[in-house]
Parts: sequence; structure tokens; C-alpha cells
Amino acid sequence: MELILWRHAEAGNGTPDTARRLTHKGIDQAARIAKWLNLRLPENAQILVSPAQRAQQTAAALGKPFLTDESVGLSATVKGVLAVANWPNVKGAVVIIGHQPTLGKIATLLVSDDPMSLNFQTGELKWFNSTDKKGAITSVLQHDIYPEML
Repeated sequence: MELILWRHAEAGNGTPDTARRLTHKGIDQAARIAKWLNLRLPENAQILVSPAQRAQQTAAALGKPFLTDESVGLSATVKGVLAVANWPNVKGAVVIIGHQPTLGKIATLLVSDDPMSLNFQTGELKWFNSTDKKGAITSVLQHDIYPEML
């Protein structure tokens, strides 16, 4: 079971918030992470994307079909995202392209009891590999990639 959390790349200011578009830097960030991810992403991975324009543009950089779902949008909750991803019962891999702070809260839930949530920089991707051993889910942060690393 793999859960891949990807925060949208850098976006410009503006209103409404849902219409904010990627900056030139954000387009480059999305392309860098997409190139890295495309080399590793399983063929049958499900990709769920926030309807916000900046998340849609980030997802488009992958060049793969994706599903837009309000459950991973700007008002997403940890419970809602995990439910739409069918986590932890998912078979294979799920990519969530969404927003901070929800992604950070999910990452924290997967690997820590610390009440402080992990943060995601714009364009950052965290890839978790999880196993189910006798009903106990164990998650490990397998990759933590920033666009500037690539």
C-alpha cells in the first residue's frame, strides 16, 4: 500500500482562491516532480486531485489521467482525504494532489504521535509505504522530494 502526498506547486496571489494559477516557478516545480514521479509511479496508481486551479495544473504536469475530487480540495479534512483514497484498504498506490495543512496532518498521522503536523513546501512530495501486519498498519516515509532537489 502506497500513499503519495503531493502539495501543489507555487501559485500566484489572487481571488477567488480556487482560481489561483501556478507561477512560472510553480510550473517548473511541477514539471520537476512529475518527471521524477513518472519514473517511479506504478501503472495502476490512482491520482486524486483538488479542484483548485493550482492543483489541477500540478497534476497536469504528470501527463496521466486523474480524478478531480472536492474531498481533497481546499476545505479537505484528514478523514475525508483518507476515505476517498480508501486508506488503508487501497490496493496499490494512490496519489493525492492537494493542500497544506491537510497533507501535513495526514503525513503526521501516518508516521508520528507528535501533535505538531509535518509541513509541506510548495511542490513537495512525500511517499509513504505501508504494510498491514495482523491488523496493525505500519507506515514508513520512503521518499521526501522537493523540486529544488531535482
